[in-house]
Amino acid sequence: MYNMQLETFIVVADMGSFNKAAEALYITPPAVTKQMNLLEKDLGITLFTRTHRGLILTEAGKSLYKDAKYVIQYCRESVQRAQKAMAEKDNVIRIGTSPMTPAEPLVETWASVQEKCPDIKLQLVPFMNSQESAREILKNLGQNIDVVAGIFDDTMLKLRQCNGLELSRQHICCAVSIHHRLAKKDILTMQDLHGENFLMMHRGWSNYVDELRDDIWEHHPQIHVTDFDIYSVDIFNQCENSNDVLMVVENWKNVHPLLKVIPVDWKYTIPFGVLYSKEPSELVTRFLKAINGKAFV
Repeated sequence: MYNMQLETFIVVADMGSFNKAAEALYITPPAVTKQMNLLEKDLGITLFTRTHRGLILTEAGKSLYKDAKYVIQYCRESVQRAQKAMAEKDNVIRIGTSPMTPAEPLVETWASVQEKCPDIKLQLVPFMNSQESAREILKNLGQNIDVVAGIFDDTMLKLRQCNGLELSRQHICCAVSIHHRLAKKDILTMQDLHGENFLMMHRGWSNYVDELRDDIWEHHPQIHVTDFDIYSVDIFNQCENSNDVLMVVENWKNVHPLLKVIPVDWKYTIPFGVLYSKEPSELVTRFLKAINGKAFV
């Protein structure tokens, strides 16, 4: 599930020596050295400083060491959750959850689902938001995760290779730092955004967002649109640290405690619902029908 060189890297960092790491891993020192050289080459960074006393992590190495331990532990826990779900066998719906795809909207429908399908059980499966993980998780829905709640449109579904069941429309809002001048307002206008840097997902990500972008470019050139590639906690941190304005939806009001989500008096919305596999299982089909109350494709 991850680059196995990361495990070797962690052992080398812990041991401070290629030879000692080789002993711990039951492989030869040249094999360890080769793995580390390849890892440094692939990443384009230097991980170790070689000294006569042994290996010392560079600043880049220290950063990777911390993150690699988290990634490896996360992957192991993911496998354990998948194995547990397999052990529980039938009738378990695994809902993927992350800061940008909170499970609460689906959990709120659980009473209705239980009334119609009392045999169905729920399991929350947390995952990290990144361009790579989003692509892989949505493309492989039905394997370790059955459904994800989120915003979408036809463009997004085609890109992510999955289907979507619309449950509601989310108003497109703005998020600002609680210290931003606009944080005092309860609702914004286009004119309030004049002179601000407005962070938006890049063109082609969503037709609904592109409509808003075209409106801004044509009628409000005073708003400085800045593109970004993926919604993640990092972009929320950037918004708070840079004092920019971030395009968000209502469901993300609790993603960052130092940001305030404010509605805008425009007409722009985006579909919100359940993302699921192009070939959903019978159980997922029952679950979706219980949520929607009618047939779907």
